[in-house]
Order: sequence, then structure tokens, then C-alpha cells
Amino acid sequence: MYKDYLEKETISILSKKYNQNSRNKVLSNAIIKNGINDVSINQDSINNMYFDFSEEIEVGKVTNQKSSGRCWMFAALNNMRYGISKYLNMKDENFELSQAYSMFWDKLEKANLFLENIIETREEEINSRNVMWILDGPMNDGGQWDMFVGLIEKYGIVPKYVMKETYHSSNSSEMNRLLTLKLRKNAKILRDLSKENNNIDFLRDKKVEMIEEIYQMLCYFLGEPPQKFTFEYRDKDGKFNRIDELTPLDFYQTYSQTKMNDYISIINAPTADKPFNKTYTVKFLGSVKEGKAIKYLNLDIEMLKNLSIKQLQDGEPVWFGCDVGKMSNRDYGIMDTQIYNYEDVFDISFDLSKGDRLIYGESLLTHAMVFTGVNLNNQKPTKWKVQNSWGEKPGNKGFFIMSDKWFEEFNYEVVINKKYLSKELLEIYKGESIVLDPWDPMGSLARAK
Repeated sequence: MYKDYLEKETISILSKKYNQNSRNKVLSNAIIKNGINDVSINQDSINNMYFDFSEEIEVGKVTNQKSSGRCWMFAALNNMRYGISKYLNMKDENFELSQAYSMFWDKLEKANLFLENIIETREEEINSRNVMWILDGPMNDGGQWDMFVGLIEKYGIVPKYVMKETYHSSNSSEMNRLLTLKLRKNAKILRDLSKENNNIDFLRDKKVEMIEEIYQMLCYFLGEPPQKFTFEYRDKDGKFNRIDELTPLDFYQTYSQTKMNDYISIINAPTADKPFNKTYTVKFLGSVKEGKAIKYLNLDIEMLKNLSIKQLQDGEPVWFGCDVGKMSNRDYGIMDTQIYNYEDVFDISFDLSKGDRLIYGESLLTHAMVFTGVNLNNQKPTKWKVQNSWGEKPGNKGFFIMSDKWFEEFNYEVVINKKYLSKELLEIYKGESIVLDPWDPMGSLARAK
């Protein structure tokens, strides 16, 4: 009978069994020297994941979020810049929209939402799960599609040359650390003040004073966003164009072919607490307080594939959110469930279903990218072309390739134009959403670097 602690005799038995198999020492030496991924990499997967696709959209060069967690923002802006470039017949394939501009407003709105959440929970104990969750991450780079919708509908967009990258837009950790420190101090002040004067108008007056300091800090880190600018470009016919006195909202409303409210977030969360064909939202999650609330329509994985294919075949890229770190190789730019033979190397099973990985904390949405192609065989997808935002060095000039099985296992969200959904699904989407706890895995933010 074994004890509740590890006895020396038990350790001896484990060691004896390990050393009985000479294969163990060989593999141990190989892994110690080279690392588990190089030892277990599957050459067949590398050979099978080649960059040919039956359906493909020609888009501009891959962008680079550098040392920041703005993948969701880069992916959405990549969708928008493609539409603008095509609409205006632009010559410059390097045309980009300013990620620093959107980053500024995202952080200001996140600060406001954080302080509003502190005000809302002011009467809860400091160690309540809600308050501790709010305090855990006042400021980070991550986001979701619906958060981006609120930002663009309120603040618009600008070309990258109007508000360029800064040191801290590309290297955001210190900026986030100091903003977080300031916001946590503000949280303490608001909670202390609420004990003396619990009037919400009084607390919001104090909140605005706090936001003034956050605005100042963001201007130091990122520069102050422009109110108006001149838009200049040359089209493929060689004609030079100039439009003066544009506001960021004018630019979005006039030139962007991607109208944010035309799109909805569709997820695949196959867990018992989230039945398919229902909509969900997440408590406390968002950025723009008055903007579009987070809202997901949960469907089976085949629907996510079919809707993505429809949109791609119509010449429009697809924003998606996935767990990029699972069964993927950054150098090759391959995402494939067969890329590593972990089970064969260890002779140990790691099998968990997609739903169980979500429930037990093994997987969640970490990164957002863009589908720009798909390979169909007898109308069934076999692999997907992915536009990443990690620069041109990884993968094929920055583009990645995803097996269809990887899509099934580690892709959690696609953003689809409403016109591709049936009337039945649109009616479901219009219905009231089930509210998920803040710590639910569907409340995770895309922020991988």
C-alpha cells in the first residue's frame, strides 16, 4: 500500500523501471542536447505543409507587431488595409494603417473601463473573486474583435505615416507596467473614497481626474493622436491623390470597405456549459464602455470552416483567434497537429478533447491572425493560408500554413460578415446573450507576441 507521500522505496522502483529500458537513456541524451521539439519534429508534416492553395487572396506584405501583444489589432487592421488598398487601386503594397493610433485609444478606454469596474464593485470585499480578477490585469495589449469594433466606430483609423510606431508601441511591457501601477493606485483611492462618499457622480468626477493623468502618460509613450490629417497616395495608374483635412472617422467611413458592425464573432467552444446555437458575452470584458459589447455565437466547427470558406471565396480575408502555441513551429510557420511526435517519443498519451482542454486550462485563445487562403479537395479544406503579424522572418515571408485538423483542435473564433449567415443563425445572434464569468476561457484576450 503506497503512502500519501513519495517513499524512498517508491523512488527506487521508479528508477529501476526507467533504467530497464535502454531506449530511455538514448532519448534523454537527445532531448537534453537538442530540446524536445527538435527531437520530436515530424518531417512528414513539414513535407505535407507546402504553400499551394486552391483559393487565395493576394494581400500586402506581412506586418510586425514586434514586442507587443497587439496581434488582434494588427489582424483587424490588415483586413481593413486590404479593402482600402483594393478600393483605391493603390500602388504601394507597403501601405499600412497606424497600429499606434488604435493602441492609444484602446489603452485609454481600457483605463476607463477598469475604473468603472472598480466603481461597480466598490461594495464587494477586496478579496472577492470579481475584484481580484479586475485587479489582476488592469492594462495589457490584448483584445477581441468586438473591442476593436468599438474603437474604430468611435475613433476611426489613420494611415501609419500619420502616427508612426514608437519605442513603447513596439516594446510595450514597461508602459503597461507603469499604467497598471497607476491604475491599481487609483483603484485603492476610489474604493477608499467610496467608504466616505458612495455617491457615484462624486466617484466618476474623481475618475475623470485619474483619466487625465493616464492620457498624459499615453501621450508621452505614444504621442498624441491627430485630429485631422492629409491623406496622400499614388494609384496603380500613376496618378497622385491628395485629400486634405480628413478626420480619422472621415477616413474610416469614406475609404474602409470593412464596416465593423457588419461582422460578428463566431466561436467554437465545445463544452457542456455552452450549448451550440446560442450567444454568449463575458462580464467585465471590453474596452469602449459604450461600444459594442462582446458577443459570441457558438457553433460547431464545420460551420466555422464553411463560413470562412464562403468569405474567402468572395475575395475577403477572415480574422480568426486561436491557441498559436500548440503544435506549431514558428520557424517553418507550420501549425499542424502532427508537427511533433511527443507521444511516440515519450511513449505517453497526452490526449485531451478540445472541450476538456478548455475546461482544464490546457488551451484558450491566445493569438489573432488572418486567413488569406484555403486549399480545397473535393470541396473539403485540407490546409489554410495564414497572414501573421510577426514580421517576414518566420514561415514563408511571414505567412503561416495551418492543417485542417489544427483548425478543428486549436482554432476558437472566426469573424464573418453577416451576409454569409442564414436567417436562422442571424435570428439566434440577435437574441439575448448568456453572461459568462470573467474568468471563463472565452474571456481570454489575443495577446501573443
